[in-house]
Amino acid sequence: MPVIPMFSCSPISLRTPRLMLDSLVEQDWPLFLQLHQDPDVQRYIADPQGMAEIRARFESRLMPWEKTSNHWLCLVIRERESGQAIGLTGFLAEWLPLQQAEVGYAILPSYHGKGFAKESLMAVLEFGFQQCQFHKMKATVTVGNTASRRTLESCGFQLEGTLRDNFQLDGQWCDDWVLGLLDSEFELSR
Repeated sequence: MPVIPMFSCSPISLRTPRLMLDSLVEQDWPLFLQLHQDPDVQRYIADPQGMAEIRARFESRLMPWEKTSNHWLCLVIRERESGQAIGLTGFLAEWLPLQQAEVGYAILPSYHGKGFAKESLMAVLEFGFQQCQFHKMKATVTVGNTASRRTLESCGFQLEGTLRDNFQLDGQWCDDWVLGLLDSEFELSR
């Protein structure tokens, strides 16, 4: 899948056949809020959060990003044809000393099942491995979120293990699947 990265500290812009992925800006607050308040989106991610907590999370993702940053690279996913914002994707770098990053994504429910998560994730992986020179990308998925696990595996991620009682959702302890993808495996899978 061709990706045309324009890399500098900020902003970042990636293109795929159907999508545009661009750095989060202030005007993206309504999408960010909608994703963080949608129970279907947040089901396996987090308990309901207050407006102040969501806004603080948003503000932290507006800062300029480079691979040594300690905050999330947050890209807005838009359909190329309509320009409609449909989700968020990106990663949290652990450049020193690990040269790794944890990927994440959230798509509005009305756009689920259309391959947008995979297409956007492949663009993020290509950017992370080729432009940023990460050695490994990883993902943590709450057990039960099989759709997300399938998306990751379709991009080449492998299950590395299960972390027992690793996270709490709705007052219940949940297990997490940990998946990983090495740069050499990504090159082979393309």
